[in-house]
Amino acid sequence: MALLLVWILNAVALLIVAYLLPGIVVTSFWAALVAAVVLGLLNAIVKPILLVLTLPVTIVTLGLFLFVVNALVFWLGGSLFEGFRVNGFWWAMIGAILYSLISSFLSGIAAS
Repeated sequence: MALLLVWILNAVALLIVAYLLPGIVVTSFWAALVAAVVLGLLNAIVKPILLVLTLPVTIVTLGLFLFVVNALVFWLGGSLFEGFRVNGFWWAMIGAILYSLISSFLSGIAAS
């Protein structure tokens, strides 16, 4: 049940990000649900591989390169599914940060 709640909250967070940023487009709530699954799978499979490959750069930049890795994963998610689109790297950077903040906020509210 908790997994279902987190999935819906992530979809809502994605809809909020799309509403706030003109460079990110989500066509419907169902598209947001699918995009949340796609982003979750990318974060579980692709992101750890990218973290290992970019470890030297991450160490040199004192962890700031993780923002770039998050943006690339967010951007990749936008290119894999038609209902979710990200219009460029900088929109992906801002969107990934905002998505993370909103998702954490909503999960915190739901946990209490």
